[in-house]
Amino acid sequence: MKPAKLIKLLYVQVLIGLVLGIAVGHYWPEFGASLKPLGDGFVKLVKMMIAPIVFCTIVSGITSLGESKEIGKTLIKSMGLFYVLTILALLTGLAAVFLLQPGAGMHIDPRTLDASVAAKFSKGSPMGFTDFVLHIIPTSFFGAFAEGEVLPVLLLAVLCGFGLTHIGRMGRVVLDGIDSFSHMLFAAFSLIMRIAPLGAFGAMAFTVGRYGIGSIGSLGQLIGTFYVACGFFVAVVLGLLARTHGFRLWQLLRYIREELLVVLGTSSSEPVLPRLLMKLERLGCKKGVVGLVLPTGYSFNLDGTAIYLTLASMFIAQACDIHLTWAQIAGMLGLMLLTSKGAAGVTGSGFVALVATLTVMPDLPVAGVALIVGIDRFMSEARALTSTISNAVACIVVSKWERACDNNVLQRELAQGYTEVVQPQQEIGPSVMPVPSH
Repeated sequence: MKPAKLIKLLYVQVLIGLVLGIAVGHYWPEFGASLKPLGDGFVKLVKMMIAPIVFCTIVSGITSLGESKEIGKTLIKSMGLFYVLTILALLTGLAAVFLLQPGAGMHIDPRTLDASVAAKFSKGSPMGFTDFVLHIIPTSFFGAFAEGEVLPVLLLAVLCGFGLTHIGRMGRVVLDGIDSFSHMLFAAFSLIMRIAPLGAFGAMAFTVGRYGIGSIGSLGQLIGTFYVACGFFVAVVLGLLARTHGFRLWQLLRYIREELLVVLGTSSSEPVLPRLLMKLERLGCKKGVVGLVLPTGYSFNLDGTAIYLTLASMFIAQACDIHLTWAQIAGMLGLMLLTSKGAAGVTGSGFVALVATLTVMPDLPVAGVALIVGIDRFMSEARALTSTISNAVACIVVSKWERACDNNVLQRELAQGYTEVVQPQQEIGPSVMPVPSH
């Protein structure tokens, strides 16, 4: 491909932004740290679009599925898969920290740790199970959109989708309006994605400028252990899951490379949710299944966070010479099954979930998070990448279980790779990415 055409590709532009961000943050750290608003602004722009896009996608998907039993069956299968993957992720982190022992030999006295670090984040800790369920219910119809959280919008969309299904032809006007509105949203989102390289540049410049490579110090082994654990989970667990369901993980990663680079630059999986919805539909997955599984996975299938929770907790135990029994570890894993579900796919949420876990566990000092707060940013990218890949794989797997995936389209698209079709009036949208009928 000619350089002029290559530079027009989004993933190439994002990659250039990442490299420039690293260079600026390294050579001009103060200036790089001041570029944080570029990354924050891009993420806020995308988050602004997520709630209405998720609503339109789910409502359209439910009306296309038709039967309530089919929807319920899809959600049950999705949640079952999510919990199995979360358990495997927790065990992966546990195995990695036992094998590589990143905290062994540090001999830190917990009384010397700064407890104010944990207190700073404790107010934002994930809530209990009952409060979490009640939090899904928005205070008002438009309150769900005002807050911008995925789960309340998901609940509202499911209710509206069922309502439109029950009123039949009377809801045709509303459905046509939602379809037109979604076309407008995707067109607007395509404009926002054009500044993704700038957002990735600002976010990466801030990370390197604020923390620097030298700040990793002796904690580099913890970061390395975490990346090894995430790599193992993606390559082995998700790779085997994909292979047993008839597609190759590497081809899928190549297909969504633009989204993965955006996640790498912003340390957040939320900015790529709308494009993942579109790309999974283009891979032959039925719109209704994609619209239900992927947004749900963003709250219930955070495998990167699950790996981080076990690894960070056991690292603190090793560093402080605290020996946990297998019963204590089993209780910790059970607790993490809940706390990992309350973390959103945004930067820093994994650290908040860790504080919430240690707050409930009397065996580990909450102040131990002071050991890793300085390097948490260097692990947030791997958390977000792992969770994004896991949700993409899970969506295809559930689609296959529901016989809602055209395997011929899937294989053809993965073999050819994603090529974006640019049209004069509408660059990205449902009409640009046709979904085969099922």
